[in-house]
Amino acid sequence: MYRYLILVAFLSFNIELNKAQNNYYYPILENESVIDDYFGYQINDPFRWLEDDRSDRTEQWVKQENTITQKYLSRIAFRDKIKNRLKNLWDYNKQSAPFKKGNSFFCYKNDGLQNQSVLYIKKTLEDNGEILLDPNTLSSDGTISLSGTSISKNGKTLAYGISKAGSDWVEIHFKDIETKKDLPDVIKWVKFSGMSWKGNGIYYSRYDEPTGSALSQKNQFHKVYFHQLGTSQEKDVLVLEDKSNPNYNFGAHVTDDENYLVVSISQSTSGDKLLLKDLLSPKSKFITISDNFDFENSIVDNVGKTFYLRTNKGAPKYKLVSFSFDKPNNWKTVLPESSNLLEGVRLCNNKIVANYLQDACSKLSCYSLTGNLEKDIQLPGICKLNSFNSDNKYDFATYSIVKYTSPEQSFYLDAKTWESKLIFKPNCKFESDNYETKQIFYPSKDGTKIPMFITHKKGLVINEQTPCFVFGYGGFNISLSPEFRIDRAVFLEAGGIYCVPNLRGGGEYGEDWHKAGTKCKKQNVFDDFIAACDYLVANKYTSYKKLAIHGRSNGGLLIGAVMTQRPDICKVAIPTVGVLDMLRFHLFTIGRAWTVDYGCSDNKEEFDCLLKYSPLHNIKPVDYPATLILTGDHDDRVVPAHSFKFAATLQKENKSNNPILIRIDVNAGHGSGKPTAKQIDEFGDMWSFVFFNLEMYK
Repeated sequence: MYRYLILVAFLSFNIELNKAQNNYYYPILENESVIDDYFGYQINDPFRWLEDDRSDRTEQWVKQENTITQKYLSRIAFRDKIKNRLKNLWDYNKQSAPFKKGNSFFCYKNDGLQNQSVLYIKKTLEDNGEILLDPNTLSSDGTISLSGTSISKNGKTLAYGISKAGSDWVEIHFKDIETKKDLPDVIKWVKFSGMSWKGNGIYYSRYDEPTGSALSQKNQFHKVYFHQLGTSQEKDVLVLEDKSNPNYNFGAHVTDDENYLVVSISQSTSGDKLLLKDLLSPKSKFITISDNFDFENSIVDNVGKTFYLRTNKGAPKYKLVSFSFDKPNNWKTVLPESSNLLEGVRLCNNKIVANYLQDACSKLSCYSLTGNLEKDIQLPGICKLNSFNSDNKYDFATYSIVKYTSPEQSFYLDAKTWESKLIFKPNCKFESDNYETKQIFYPSKDGTKIPMFITHKKGLVINEQTPCFVFGYGGFNISLSPEFRIDRAVFLEAGGIYCVPNLRGGGEYGEDWHKAGTKCKKQNVFDDFIAACDYLVANKYTSYKKLAIHGRSNGGLLIGAVMTQRPDICKVAIPTVGVLDMLRFHLFTIGRAWTVDYGCSDNKEEFDCLLKYSPLHNIKPVDYPATLILTGDHDDRVVPAHSFKFAATLQKENKSNNPILIRIDVNAGHGSGKPTAKQIDEFGDMWSFVFFNLEMYK
């Protein structure tokens, strides 16, 4: 595709603000004509300059927009009340399900308002443990977070990644567990990597040091290395690379017995090649388990030379197969595909524990190694299995579950009787017993039945005046199962209804469900969400003037597309860290990996589809709902230019009296590792905006 750029006028940025016809003051911007040619279509991109995250004028624009937004929010009388209640609700003890390494147990704890959770070491499951690593000591404002940890098989050394300001870039450090002192080794420029131990070293993946902007430059030429403790990074051994395929990503992990190295190769968010290597034979080479990207394949575990593989090859809802290292292409079915999605598999005490999704809710069952059902493990109603920690040599496991109405609680599972015992329940101030969740099914535009979870206070009088908040995602094979989000509690306490539809494009019903919401079928996702809102209004749960919609990342795209296609669908729209420029997303950081879900504007057919729904390119001079766009200036996953250009265009074209605001969190990324204080501040502003525009507080 031939592209050209015509610079017609130099953009000038006026510090002063312009009073638009909707009575809100926005920065004065003169359009810069930057024109791309797509297969004969002339596409103007007047705010292209906002893609430069390092320019002075972008920085100036960010400051001006944040000033406008904060001025608006400061006038909401109950803003402090919402933030104080949110802080009070957030202040409860949190603890992950413990896991065992060596002779010790490990878990993460947060006493309530700590910016980052703390890694603890425990002698037994019952004791309180002691701090092993507290990331809150690494920065004064909590913006340095843990990004993965890995403990050596003997339980003596901790490898941990740290991320700064929410970036995907990670530095790996090491700590002696007995002395709790850091070792001198440091590994830099790590991204999209695990940390997998073999003896006294780890396998990891990294890129070369960036030559341009580390936050927006394309990520290419991923490589697998081995780092031996006590050596410098320059001496790390290159294990695998592919110079002819710059967009390949490599994930390496060692089996629990440390006898084999598994490498997964991907070029997108779907499908992977799979390689396997015998580490006991120094001269051994990788053997191929899967040689294409057509299917999802993951090694679950191995018993000697027998490997267990979860795959959707010939099974859109996944199945479990086994094979021998000596005959890697001779797969034998252990758990055949069923009517429910096989979401996860672990081995425990020489048994298979399988987690299924039934209409987006978790179901847990135990099987023999040959696939015979032995027992269903009872879970409490509509919930999600949040974690499951086991080892084939242990006769127990630990797991945690979560509900829409209650936070994470942990259980001990006896792998001889398969009975569970509660080992941790938080002291959350939210009155969970006063709320309920139900699941309904509604028809989408094409008649497809879509499930939706609806949560509200028991006995709530529901009618057209009831405030309603709809959250969606619909992409990348990701399932929206029940989860507890403490910020939603303030909305539920105020008499609101919280709804989560399970849109196509997600993974709730397997690969067919996923594919039905990708590329030129992406419109199905937006239709599913629109149908959810229309259903709620038609059935008098709420009305359009009492409806707010929200989504993050791919869900931010969802909200941007829905509000530009149906600006009447809601009173409030909250697109958060969204992919909003569908013609250029693949040009930044890891964006090219998303083309399997979205398609790419370099392809004529896919360009036509993308242009039809790209939120940035479908903004028209019409009445838009009250909009609060949320992003972070250090987001190197979905670069903030998406939100910047969308906000500038929407402010220019909006014809309603509703505010179009953007809140740009400084020194924050895509969301992972965001400090508690920043989360409370952001959600406090979001809910203040929602409550004010839905007229929930007078």
